[in-house]
Amino acid sequence: MRLLLVEDNVRLSDLVSERLNARGFCCDCAYTLQSAVECLDTSTYDLVVLDLGLPDGDGQQWLQAQRRRGFLPPTLILTARNGLEDRIEGLNAGADDYLAKPFEVEELIARLRALMRRPGLRSQPVLEVGALRFESASRAGAFDGAPLDLSRREADLLELLMRNAGSLVPRRVIDDALYGIEEAVTPNAVEAIVSRLRRKIETAGGEAMLHTVRGIGYLLRAPAAR
Repeated sequence: MRLLLVEDNVRLSDLVSERLNARGFCCDCAYTLQSAVECLDTSTYDLVVLDLGLPDGDGQQWLQAQRRRGFLPPTLILTARNGLEDRIEGLNAGADDYLAKPFEVEELIARLRALMRRPGLRSQPVLEVGALRFESASRAGAFDGAPLDLSRREADLLELLMRNAGSLVPRRVIDDALYGIEEAVTPNAVEAIVSRLRRKIETAGGEAMLHTVRGIGYLLRAPAAR
């Protein structure tokens, strides 16, 4: 689950992103509205967390403009503006949820997971490919009812492959989905994650589901009926 955090307080941004990453999110940070636009232009996000008082403009006006363009993923406003009128204006501007500072990170995480469960925000909250199953909100995978013990990046990879089941997913797309913009990616990092995920699926009984197309990418498909 990839998230863009737009917050100009670097210390708060680092703290929140660290906690979100530890709880299964892949979090990129933008400190200005311009850098947020650049992130959105180059990467695909499931959620946006937006402060309103940014150095280069008002987040609420920016949100309205992005919504008019039909450009923004589900967005939670995170701000010190905590009056009733502020919350109403933020929601009317196009926010999907509103959380006032100071806040508890656990509440933020709960609200983000609730956003992901809303109908229509994701086309399929539960994915199934053959006996393989993945729940987007809980990040839980299973094969034939047996839980798969997945790391955060293994879960992200499994979701990406299942959403594109039967189609080749290029390596660069996987890199973008699994790693934040500022994260260093070693040459064999993705191969190692694929290998671990394949082993877990096969150990659970999912033989010949995850395939490698050397030099290009990976694809997941249900095994052919025997």
